[in-house]
Amino acid sequence: MMIEKEETTLISVKGLTKSFKKQLVIDNLTASFNKGERISLSGSNGAGKTTLIRCILGQYTHGGSLSVLGGDPRIQHEVIMKEIGFVPQIPPPLKMTIKEMLNFFSQLTGNSQSVFIDLVSSLGLDIMGHLNKPFFKLSGGMKQKLLIAFALGRNPKILLLDEPSANLDPEARKVFFDKLDNFNKNSLMILSSHRISEISKLITREVEMDLGKIVTDKIITQNNKAL
Repeated sequence: MMIEKEETTLISVKGLTKSFKKQLVIDNLTASFNKGERISLSGSNGAGKTTLIRCILGQYTHGGSLSVLGGDPRIQHEVIMKEIGFVPQIPPPLKMTIKEMLNFFSQLTGNSQSVFIDLVSSLGLDIMGHLNKPFFKLSGGMKQKLLIAFALGRNPKILLLDEPSANLDPEARKVFFDKLDNFNKNSLMILSSHRISEISKLITREVEMDLGKIVTDKIITQNNKAL
């Protein structure tokens, strides 16, 4: 059962706080992220970017309120995660084989495995000879290409991309950003990246964090991009 209402706002954050031990990482943050936006999420290490993303994914308890697609990502985690494509900065140490991952995402989304195979092939990785390899034993670049294929191939309502091009070769990086440029225009895309020049042509909104707060939040117009 879908929990999303026909609303523009897909993620609503109000007074969000998150601490680890006594270290405040997210400090009373309030923001709305909307359908169709391409958002660059920037800031120095420790600004709170990855923590915010993991709160959106329902991975952390927190203060304040956070709504994703009209629901609580901790309480309605399974339903909400079906509508989110996520590429983490550090790939998880999954013991599943590539074949098992293909089966899992195919069953989760109802898409043919060929959708994911074609996507990862377009990024320059032929996985057919690696189907029985555990994910955690793959190279960094192979892991990144697979995670990108599984995220994009789901055609999610929300894409969360945390340094998604970090381990990609130049050709794969070009293909990847071409695919983002042509991705579902109704989706919300949040890209956390230190390579601002790479994503500048994509983004419609710039959000910068520092010490757990949003210090810059501005709409990027076509005139801005031309400068």
